[in-house]
Amino acid sequence: MQDIDRVVRRIKLRDLRTLLAVTQSGSLSKAASSLAVSHPVVSKTIADLERTLGTRLFDRTSQGVEPTLFGRALMDCGIAMFDDLHRGLRQIEFLSDPTAGELRIGAHGPAIDGLVLAAMESLISRYPRIEFHVSEGDSATAYRALYERKTDLAVSRPFRSDASYEKEFVSQFLFDEHLFAVAGSRSPWARRQKIELAELLEAPWVLPGSDTPPGLLIAEGFRSIGMPPLKARVVSASLAVRIRLVVTKGFLTMLPGSMLHFGAKRLPVKVLPVTLPMKSQPIEIVTLKNRTLSPVAMTFIECLHTIAKPLTKGRP
Repeated sequence: MQDIDRVVRRIKLRDLRTLLAVTQSGSLSKAASSLAVSHPVVSKTIADLERTLGTRLFDRTSQGVEPTLFGRALMDCGIAMFDDLHRGLRQIEFLSDPTAGELRIGAHGPAIDGLVLAAMESLISRYPRIEFHVSEGDSATAYRALYERKTDLAVSRPFRSDASYEKEFVSQFLFDEHLFAVAGSRSPWARRQKIELAELLEAPWVLPGSDTPPGLLIAEGFRSIGMPPLKARVVSASLAVRIRLVVTKGFLTMLPGSMLHFGAKRLPVKVLPVTLPMKSQPIEIVTLKNRTLSPVAMTFIECLHTIAKPLTKGRP
């Protein structure tokens, strides 16, 4: 037989399809009828295959044709190939469905607790065949996971670094995130109609550390207006810890507007009537450049844009 690679290049899928039809029907004429081609086309295809392989594939009998040992070997190969092709096509069909499949999302805690969770809740009831995988981390972690293809998209603040992969991302703006001072709904602070920022300097605060992006933002905001930084009695990056102390121990904290907007019914806190000096920060959908997004990812992104529209007003 000729060189294997050369033979593989010469055999086409339609040749194997013809071979299978002849084997299953036991007749060149019946195979031609099932394939909707002429008898000479089937005969020539089999003859060309035999010439390419250098061996007889069928024995001719008075009842029709029977595959030889070599013909059965090629037939088994054809059956396996068509089975694999069908499985691949079914997988492509599944992956092309915008209502089914796996979606891996990376985001920081407040985004997960607010916007991401709201989008998931919107889609879960409508599309029960979507499987969500959500990873929590800071912006640097979210970008790194996206670059390593551990996630499909990230919902994050902009992140800039000297990393070589920084230019490998594409961002879609969603809204500007604002921070708000909050107290427990039963706190005396919650009953105030107006509060001056200076009054809050001595209040019991639970805040993220000054080495975290939110902590740095808060410190820079107060420094920009010439006020001393807030002194936190408790320092924690955990939203659960901060909210628990606000609700049960009379602490104050700062929460993102998106989290307050989507968690209004389940968060027992109240936004205080005071203007904070921190600048807003854009929240973006981040994807990897030149990476084709799945239909499920596109469905989720469209949902994020839809539910984020109220957040453009700035106040929860």
